[in-house]
Amino acid sequence: MDMLIKLLFLVVFFAIMIGVGIYCRKQATDVNGFVLGNRSVGPWLTAFAFGTSYFSAVIFVGYAGQFGWRFGLASTWIGLGNAFIGSLLAWNILGRRTRVMTQHLDSATMPDFFCKRYNSQSLKITASVIIFIFLIPYTASLYNGLSRLFEMAFGIPYTYCVIGMAVLTGVYVVLGGYMATAINDFIQGIIMLGGIVAVIAAVMNVHGGLTETIALLSQESVITASGTEFKGAFTSFLGPDIFGLIGVVILTSLGTWGLPQMVQKFYAIKSEKSISTGTIVSTIFAIIVAGGCYFLGGFGRLFGTMSADGVKPEGGYDSVIPTMLENLSPVIIGIVVILVLSASMSTLSSLVLTSSSVLTIDFIDPVFCKKKAMTEKKKVLCMRIFIVFFIAVSAVIAIIQASSPVLFISQMMGVSWGALAGSFLAPFMYGLYMKKVPKAAVWVNFVMGIGISIASFVCNLTGVKFSSPVLEYFKSPINAGMLAMLLGIAVTPLITLIAPAKDSDRTDKIFSCYNKKVTVSSKKSIAEDETTENA
Repeated sequence: MDMLIKLLFLVVFFAIMIGVGIYCRKQATDVNGFVLGNRSVGPWLTAFAFGTSYFSAVIFVGYAGQFGWRFGLASTWIGLGNAFIGSLLAWNILGRRTRVMTQHLDSATMPDFFCKRYNSQSLKITASVIIFIFLIPYTASLYNGLSRLFEMAFGIPYTYCVIGMAVLTGVYVVLGGYMATAINDFIQGIIMLGGIVAVIAAVMNVHGGLTETIALLSQESVITASGTEFKGAFTSFLGPDIFGLIGVVILTSLGTWGLPQMVQKFYAIKSEKSISTGTIVSTIFAIIVAGGCYFLGGFGRLFGTMSADGVKPEGGYDSVIPTMLENLSPVIIGIVVILVLSASMSTLSSLVLTSSSVLTIDFIDPVFCKKKAMTEKKKVLCMRIFIVFFIAVSAVIAIIQASSPVLFISQMMGVSWGALAGSFLAPFMYGLYMKKVPKAAVWVNFVMGIGISIASFVCNLTGVKFSSPVLEYFKSPINAGMLAMLLGIAVTPLITLIAPAKDSDRTDKIFSCYNKKVTVSSKKSIAEDETTENA
């Protein structure tokens, strides 16, 4: 009976996802419809698409497990940072300007934006290669987290879980493109909101409620660098490692500003009003989902067992959340599986759609179709083929990675986020606001983002130890990603001051999109001189 309940949840969920894909297939006949939903997506769909693409099994299983174990309840700050920096500020600073300028440039992808904003075909091709390469480990990490929960709930081997998720996601994305993804994201987002509240309540109930659970956690202690025991470290305001916590908050919050699959959500917004509504909805969504995930992870030490090394839990960080949930009721486990399945599939669909569109529009077409550009029909077909290819490659990597003792979910995520956000955040953000940013500044960001992330990856892979605490700190993929982003934000204005772009006429035309005059009916706008005259 227990298994029947869980299977029923899955069958209904799968049927809805595929049904939405079939429903949306008529809107996915050209590039604009397949990639951007004809730029007609409303505020709620856009906000939920942004939120569900942001939070996946990587957050729920990987990050919540690892950072909840390391920081305790202070890991909740990561979720709040995601809400206020990664959602609220991102929408306010990037939302409107991205929508206006990308439509003005007729740009459908981030590499295409770099090409038209900075007048460089080379930037476009290089950015597309970076996106394709570094979205693969990100995608593989999604399979990893979800499949561990499936093994716990159903006893299904990891490999079969990966294949099943890959096939299902591929079906509805190939059929319906961005609109199918957006509608499914909305449905999946509702599930995530209800699911995280139900799961937190169930886990707290195991130890007699919230107060009793926090009291138990306060008895856990950590040995500090000075060798003394920090009592109540895991219930303290900033936890036992404030500098480690800051690195995670910056990478996972500010990083969204440079991730192509996140920024592209702003391209498809329907109207000015949609931006205001979307800002509020996405922020509330992030507070509940991200805040809830990290808050839940903060209690991981009450359920896991310390391994022999005295640092990690037995089974690794990725086992923390599944261990917390394995003894709950079948209904709650069914909700958890659907919650994480929703989070993972929404992010996966966004990633594969971004990667396939970038590879087709920004690499295949300009490099291999110079004499005769691809037709809209051929571009859509090519994107569908690459969606299948991208899903297959990342699934194979996920299966191989599961047996690797080196990389766990958060490391894979950290490398991807660091490389992508480190490369793209500064040139994209400044490109929306500053006219004189030169293409040289974009190249410098690309080199720094990729170079720092790869250096961190190699150091961790080879087990290099540094005598300098600063170098040891930045060896972490999380902290290396933070460094790449912050360096880009600091260096780009300096390069602009030293060697500003000289094509002022071209950039003036680009930025003219922000100065268009709009006539508004007096029913909706009271003129200033009119109110003075009547006073």
